Amino acid sequence: MLSNEKTNVIVNRAQWSAPSHVKAMTTLRTGGTSKNSFDSLNLATHVGDDPIAVEKNRIRLKEQLMLPSEPIWLHQIHGRKVIRAGPSARDNTADGSYTREQGVVCAILTADCMPLFLTDRFGGVVCLLHVGWRGLLAGVIESGLVAVGSIPRELSAWIGPGIGRDAFVVGDEVRQKLIRQFSIHSQAFEKYNGKWIADLGQMVEERLQLAGVTDVQRSEICTSKNPSAFFSYRRDGLCGRMASLIWLD
Repeated sequence: MLSNEKTNVIVNRAQWSAPSHVKAMTTLRTGGTSKNSFDSLNLATHVGDDPIAVEKNRIRLKEQLMLPSEPIWLHQIHGRKVIRAGPSARDNTADGSYTREQGVVCAILTADCMPLFLTDRFGGVVCLLHVGWRGLLAGVIESGLVAVGSIPRELSAWIGPGIGRDAFVVGDEVRQKLIRQFSIHSQAFEKYNGKWIADLGQMVEERLQLAGVTDVQRSEICTSKNPSAFFSYRRDGLCGRMASLIWLD
C-alpha cells in the first residue's frame, strides 16, 4: 500500500503475476474530501454525495496516482456488457471495460462487489470487471473473457478486495439461482440461521477456472470487515465507492 497519511490517496495493489507495465489497484476510502457517510475518498457520482466533493476526489485520484489519462468511468447496472475503453466510450452503461492501448485507464466502482482484473501473460491487453452475484448470473465474466480474446490459459486474473464469506448472507432464492446455473457453486455456500453465507470470491474463481483460466490470485481482504479502509454497502447502506483501476503503462 501507499502512504497512510490521511491526505494521501491510498491504494491496494494487485498481487499477481502480471508484467510490470500492467498497473492494477483498488483505492481505499481515505484521502479525499467527502464528508459523513462518504468519508472521505468517495469516487461515485450516483450515491448522493456532494458532486463538488466527488469531482475534487477524482482530480486528487488522477494527480496523486499520476494516472496517464482520465479513467473511463462506467454506469454500472450489474449486467454483462463489457466495452472497449477509450475517449469515445465515456459514460457508457456497462459493467466492465478492456483496452489494448497504452495509457487508457479502465475503471469500475465497488463497495462489496468484486473487482476482477485480467491481463495476458505478455501484458498486451487489460480488462476490469464489476462482479456481484447478479453480474455473475448475467455472465459478465464470460463477456470479459470474450472481449479480451486471449486463450484462457494465457490469462492472469486478480480478484480484488470485496465482501468476504463471513459477511455475505443471502437467501435461498439467490443460492438456487447460482447453483442452478453452475452446480459447482454449491461448494461456496454454508447454511446460516435459515439463510446462507456465500463466498462470492470463490464463485468468481470457480467461474474463471471453468472457462480455462488457471492463473488466478485472490485478495483475502473483506471490505465489510474493514470499515476504516473500505466502503461497504452491505455493512452501511448509504456509503461511497472505491475505484479499481487498470492500465498499460
